Amino acid sequence: MFFRAYLLGLISVLAMSCQSCVCGSLPFSVDTPPLLLAPAVYADFQDGRGRFREIYCAVRADHGAALPYDRPCENVIWRLNHEPAPTGRSVWLGPARMKLRILVASGIYSECVNHISNVYSYALTHLEKYGYRTGDLRVSGRSSSAHNALQIRNALLGMDYLPGEKVVLVGYSKGIADILEAIVSYPEIRQKVAAVVSVAGTVGGTPLAEIIGEPYQELLRTIPVHYCPVGIGDPIDSLKRATRQQWLSQNVLPASVKYFSLAAFAERADISAILQPTHDRLSCIDPRNDSQVIFYDAIIPGSTLLGYIKADHWAVAMPFSQDLPLPLSGLVDKNEFPREVLLEAIIRFVEEMLIVSD
Repeated sequence: MFFRAYLLGLISVLAMSCQSCVCGSLPFSVDTPPLLLAPAVYADFQDGRGRFREIYCAVRADHGAALPYDRPCENVIWRLNHEPAPTGRSVWLGPARMKLRILVASGIYSECVNHISNVYSYALTHLEKYGYRTGDLRVSGRSSSAHNALQIRNALLGMDYLPGEKVVLVGYSKGIADILEAIVSYPEIRQKVAAVVSVAGTVGGTPLAEIIGEPYQELLRTIPVHYCPVGIGDPIDSLKRATRQQWLSQNVLPASVKYFSLAAFAERADISAILQPTHDRLSCIDPRNDSQVIFYDAIIPGSTLLGYIKADHWAVAMPFSQDLPLPLSGLVDKNEFPREVLLEAIIRFVEEMLIVSD
């Protein structure tokens, strides 16, 4: 009952905020570093799309068809221009070859639904079958990235590690902003972190944080929710493009950590009903969005690009289709997605890259 009310309240907020804006009317501001939108080939990045597709398709062919929501590779990964050709190399599908602990940090308001559904919960359990240790980095759902960065630092320093074990941090949505701030602000955690992965992450922010009017922002900040108390700092400000771009321009990511990025976007017909208002709003700027993030804002500068997934923002990581009661299916109706295969492919790609670099 609570979750249904929460979703309906969210829909109302989004609908009111979208109705109050003219399409394409971002607020005018000069509070920004100089920005440039250019093809990724001109950026300092590695294009891993061809190899990632090979790994995903190999996982799917080997055992993915027996996992939930199987679909052909071409229905999962967009094929954008100039994707590298397949390497032809074999794909390791056996037990983990490194001592890796996979830790996931989720997005804004995730604390509000943790009692219902958790990011990649079934996919993390699936990974454990292959010997990877996994966990959920619980951060405040209603706090700033600076506050959550400290929570991540404390969590990592408080863990017991196996000899030689390294951490792969997976940041979903706002979770990636929290993670990046943590590894920059707290050098003491870097010796344990081997890699950081952005999945539909708000690396460059999201225009939604500016588009939603201030009265509705304040409502989202302060509305009392039993499962997620009001946090510390401003989570919405942490998602603003101006905030994230300014942070990126002023902070250098440590070279000791390897970075990977996976974006998502979908056509409107493949967006869950509850997310269509925000997809429509972002489509005024660029239709290639997942309902929360435009596809180019999800890429970590200097990272290895894994690809672009055909899914909305929730389907790519949140297993609502496996957790929600049936009456809510009409609101979250495009959530069936092969998340176990996706996360396994991500981790096998990262592990391969870490082995090569050792």
